[in-house]
Amino acid sequence: MDRRELLGAGSLALAGAAAGKAVAQDQSAGVDAAANALGAITENLNPQIQRCREVALNDLKPSASELQRGLELHADALVFDSYGFAPRAAIDGEAIKRAALSGASAIELKDMREQMTMTRYVTDEAERIEYESAWRASGVTCVFQNAGEEGQDPLKLIKRLSNFTYASDMLPEFSPKAVTPDDVVTAKKEGRHCFYFTGNGAPLTQQWVSVEDELRYIRVFYQLGIRMMHLTYQRRNMIGDGCGEPANAGLSDFGREVVREMNRIGVIPDCSHSGWQTSLEAAQMSELPCVASHTVAGGVYPHFRSKPDEVVKAIADTDGFVGICCIPWYLRGAGNINVLIDHIDYIAKKFGPEYVAIGTDMGYNSQNASAENKKAAVANLRGRKREDFRSLWPKDDFKRTSAMADSVAWTNWPLFTVGLVMRGYSDDEIRKIIGGNVMRVTRASMKV
Repeated sequence: MDRRELLGAGSLALAGAAAGKAVAQDQSAGVDAAANALGAITENLNPQIQRCREVALNDLKPSASELQRGLELHADALVFDSYGFAPRAAIDGEAIKRAALSGASAIELKDMREQMTMTRYVTDEAERIEYESAWRASGVTCVFQNAGEEGQDPLKLIKRLSNFTYASDMLPEFSPKAVTPDDVVTAKKEGRHCFYFTGNGAPLTQQWVSVEDELRYIRVFYQLGIRMMHLTYQRRNMIGDGCGEPANAGLSDFGREVVREMNRIGVIPDCSHSGWQTSLEAAQMSELPCVASHTVAGGVYPHFRSKPDEVVKAIADTDGFVGICCIPWYLRGAGNINVLIDHIDYIAKKFGPEYVAIGTDMGYNSQNASAENKKAAVANLRGRKREDFRSLWPKDDFKRTSAMADSVAWTNWPLFTVGLVMRGYSDDEIRKIIGGNVMRVTRASMKV
């Protein structure tokens, strides 16, 4: 049986088994809900999602029993992506083109594109179908959503937050904003999906009048729904060194005050993009769980975006977690789903399954995106764009392929669970890795 047949047969067999259970147990509400959840991640997949499933299955090669157990467990579990992106809509290409021809600035066009990809599924029926089908196929309950553009400027950070606040407010019956961990539990029970917001930066006034003045917007953004913040991005800031810097300085004195303030308010410190020494010192001084929400295991491959064992241990000592991302460039090797599981397996075996999660750092892109981007092509004819300062990455000759991206696609989340089944993890351990560990950390932070 080839991969296509295995997926099809597994889906049909599982759907039939679930239906049989429903009849045998007098169609109880709980079993009906389980059957519906299972069907959502296995049936009526669009061609793009189906293709990615086939690529990942061909890489994994699970047995029928491993596939069945993994898919059933995934459908039943609370799944929490420790850092990622909800499904993205396609832009309105004609609208972008009109704006470009009328003289819209580069920043205006950038904002239009971002706003459309993050909210257009609210108003456009075709994009709503794409959005909802990707959520259902993923089986993800909640995404720790990137809801802040990289940096410290409060005005810059609030733009992306406003997009996701609007989208979640407008679709409360399908994907609301979660304010507390209990909201995530409720979403799972009710068969909905939800957002938990991360800010991608600590908002700073940049006036440097006093430490207190600089820190006051951390509370403001917490009250707006932000529950986790990056200490740094790629570059050095006043908090510490980013992972892209050639130096490896640790936290500044001011950075230590930032961590203390996050602890005081209940914001999770995230050192995913921080340098190794900054990450280590942040974990060592944090009195509440510290995390690296989307990274890779340096013990598997010491990429500059990885976390070496010393840092992982320090994070585990705070009762935090290390989220493994789905970026082939960081995973290295074959860059596929098997390598993703290798990184998870390394952290779980060496430090414990309580301290690893999956933070994909990925999202689903609408099938309509390519056609709409072509309509907007005129908007790209403005000459060469300088490289963003935050994106000055160290040089790397790794060759990425579309097959790698398909293998670790966001909608393949159910197969990540299958991969863990194949490595011999118990159901309880898998539940922790795919959601329970993130829930534990969010609860510990909210106790403040």
